Amino acid sequence: MTTDVWDTWELVVGLEVHAELATRTKIFCSCPNRFGDEPNTNVCPTCLGLPGSLPVLNRQAVELAIRLGTALHCTVAGSIFHRKNYFYPDMPKDYQVSQYDQPIDSGGWLELPSGFRVGITRAHLEEDTGKSVHVGESGRIHGAEESLVDYNRAGVPLLEIVSEPDIRTPEQARAYVTELRAILVATGVSDAKMEEGSMRVDANVSVRRRGTERFGTRCEIKNLNSVRSLGRAIDYEARRQIVMIEAGESIRQETRHWDESDGRTHTLRVKEDADDYRYFPEPDLVPVVPDDAWLERVASAMPLLPSERRARLAEAFGVAPSAEAVALLVERAQDDHALAALAAGGDAVRVLVHEEHNLVVDGVVQHVAPGRLAELTVLEVGGKLTATQAKAVLADLAAAGGDADPAALAAAKGFEAMDTSAVVAAVDAAIAEDPDAWAKFLAGNDKAAGALVGRIMKSTKGKADGKAINAELAARRTATA
Repeated sequence: MTTDVWDTWELVVGLEVHAELATRTKIFCSCPNRFGDEPNTNVCPTCLGLPGSLPVLNRQAVELAIRLGTALHCTVAGSIFHRKNYFYPDMPKDYQVSQYDQPIDSGGWLELPSGFRVGITRAHLEEDTGKSVHVGESGRIHGAEESLVDYNRAGVPLLEIVSEPDIRTPEQARAYVTELRAILVATGVSDAKMEEGSMRVDANVSVRRRGTERFGTRCEIKNLNSVRSLGRAIDYEARRQIVMIEAGESIRQETRHWDESDGRTHTLRVKEDADDYRYFPEPDLVPVVPDDAWLERVASAMPLLPSERRARLAEAFGVAPSAEAVALLVERAQDDHALAALAAGGDAVRVLVHEEHNLVVDGVVQHVAPGRLAELTVLEVGGKLTATQAKAVLADLAAAGGDADPAALAAAKGFEAMDTSAVVAAVDAAIAEDPDAWAKFLAGNDKAAGALVGRIMKSTKGKADGKAINAELAARRTATA
């Protein structure tokens, strides 16, 4: 969609995130809460909804809900459970035990790494449904040869986290889900594995003309299971609605499915309203009223949240909390290691560079003692190793178990930084060998410097310092201007 369209239209998105809680057992019975077991083996009369069975609330599920509410700055208060009545083949009781008008968490907010805040309307406890398996080429009910039901997931404790409709771009939606997932994992509330279905996202999408306050008619996109799909689905649905409105058509409130293969949303059903669910209080469960002592115990045991870790890291290294390296190190759980290397006397700039770019091989963070990383950066900034040489020594350091002497490893490789006169001579030789690149560089083409630097690094077998080379080239260009 072109930029001028967004000058006219505004996207409005609210997200509903369902997170399975990291409890050992289900929410109302003692069946295991475990992914990947044989179908229909983790079931009992209670989670199957058999007559005469009675639910018993899982205390740990309540504590995890309190923990998330605390992390999201919510008001944590007394709550009651309701029966939400609707029929679906994988829901054995034909109703879901959930929380309606008195949720356990309400009125909070989540701050994105950019500093933008998204309001949290509520986070309420409920039980998960079972899982339908449609046998056929498409894997969906349409065209399936048969459908099977696995009730292992029925009764697994869920938190449904509902945001305010504050999100205005697909990028903000992706950032929100990424940050919320990081909070769920950091607090131990959920493993939040979207690929296993323990975190699922529904997106409520509408559009309105800029300058108007009234929301448009929303459509809900169900069960998005990746951050990439979330962004693509929101973008497509917004475009679809704008095209329809500009053609004089009306948007119908409905539930839609995102098809990753064709990049479109498709109608599932007309959207239900609260009245359609015929909520009424669950008669077999008492109200949940956490006392102040419980709330204080949870608050005092909270770990540092991702935003707090980013702020701590940014302050220590003198960069912005929104810096890409800061976000990446916290996401990879490298922030404590980086801080330890800095405390051991490491150079802040080089520590960040190595942590971000050179300590990760094929997605795996290599083990290097923080003190040894600090020693390596001292060799770099002291001019004893070039950046290229330091990267090679770091690889050997990781291969050696992470606690070898960087200076000894460098000596074993025959690494030593070239003195100034040798760098000058190498620059002279490169200019003589490639006068065209030199002429382009003098004419203001900075990319031409790459050819000269590459030639020098090759001739010196990587011993020349790239910074020294670039400084020498820049000085010569200034002198000839």
